[in-house]
Amino acid sequence: MDVKLLITYDPAHLESSREKVENLFKEINVKPEFLKSKYSGIFLINVPEPKETVKKLKKLLKKDKDLFGRTHRYIPIDKWVKSTIPDMQKAIKALVPEIKKDEKWMMDLEKRYYDKLDFKELIMKLTDVVDREKIDLKKPEKIIKVEIVGNNAGISVFTPDEILVVP
Repeated sequence: MDVKLLITYDPAHLESSREKVENLFKEINVKPEFLKSKYSGIFLINVPEPKETVKKLKKLLKKDKDLFGRTHRYIPIDKWVKSTIPDMQKAIKALVPEIKKDEKWMMDLEKRYYDKLDFKELIMKLTDVVDREKIDLKKPEKIIKVEIVGNNAGISVFTPDEILVVP
């Protein structure tokens, strides 16, 4: 999958949400490529430099929250893998070097259209491959983000300022 940015929105407002996203991207001079999504409530988007794009969008959010309409979260994705435990563990392990030994980190997990394991089991299995000791759920310096959508999982490591949550 070529999806670099996952955007969640209120599925009852598909058209207006898409329009808001298109306007936001125009505002920051980024051309989004909307990829086909079979999941309601999720836009799958290809953009160059997704983390930088999110930082620019955060600046817009500070100025005017209404520009974001009924969109909720803007999540950059580093890589996509199958949503099997071994594939997700391998992807996470490959991204762990982005977290320095002394940095505080946390894992943030979302799962949609996936019922193979419960939340707690998933977190336990996926954090098993992380050899960084400083876990901080309140003020992490790095976040390992796992977005499971059906048979696929988007995995990322980023700083808290590289994800956008519309309040």
